[in-house]
Amino acid sequence: MTGAAGFAHQLGMSLETLNRHRCFEGVQSFHRHQSCATRTAMRFGVYTPPGEGPFPVVWCLAGLTCTEETFAIKAGAQRVAAQLGLMLVTPDTSPRGEGVADDPAYDMGQAAGFYLDATQAPWAAHFQMRAWLEDELPDLIAEALPVADLARQSILGHSMGGHGALTMALRSPQRFRSVSAFAPIVSPLNCPWGEKALSGYLGPDRAAWRAYDACALIADGARVKEILVDQGESDPYLAEQLKPELLEAACAEAGLPLTLRRHAGYDHGYFFIQGFIADHLAWHRERLG
Repeated sequence: MTGAAGFAHQLGMSLETLNRHRCFEGVQSFHRHQSCATRTAMRFGVYTPPGEGPFPVVWCLAGLTCTEETFAIKAGAQRVAAQLGLMLVTPDTSPRGEGVADDPAYDMGQAAGFYLDATQAPWAAHFQMRAWLEDELPDLIAEALPVADLARQSILGHSMGGHGALTMALRSPQRFRSVSAFAPIVSPLNCPWGEKALSGYLGPDRAAWRAYDACALIADGARVKEILVDQGESDPYLAEQLKPELLEAACAEAGLPLTLRRHAGYDHGYFFIQGFIADHLAWHRERLG
């Protein structure tokens, strides 16, 4: 049993399927499993395109306040993914639930996991997003969903998820064939969002933060083949939080090819992403072979 028709059967072997929906002749579904990394139930979405597979996989990381449903519902990516034969995986942005640490602010705690492994109390008990995404979830998908071709993976992200996509790709260039981002946080060491999150999750030693900062990783020698970034010029977070010029400078210094496209009039939200998601998916498809 292969393709979208076998999806529920395959995932049913090891995952709880929360819901599934026919979408552009493929299947959009959402799932939950008990994570060893976070010691909580974790959720993620999968779009499986029509056809027999195997399908190359694009990981799609969302930003602050988002869930595993946000990108799937708002980005308008499934139509393009169906045409290109791409599987999309949309992970949740943090551990959640009773007993999981939280913060009343939107930029710390639940829905703000920053795709890292926390080392400081109370966060370290559950906030192990790097381990979940880099070690546990790919193995789970490989076991439960044979139509996922994990020999061909790419990654993209938005805002905090752009930070996650860039840092994950830079740390694991052998895993991801390409990386792109929409309005990413390119240097958490140098913006209020990042300074708050990294100090809280990792403690005061800024050297420990460098593994979670794209510009620092590049300065320290990490490389990918190329990077694609789209940034709206009417983004309210552009000057204080996002600072794409820092990524531009880091890539120029390292000789790392960067395509940074600035778009007049576009802001930080999903209407911006909808305008350029087809470009990103086609760009990844070309590099996935």
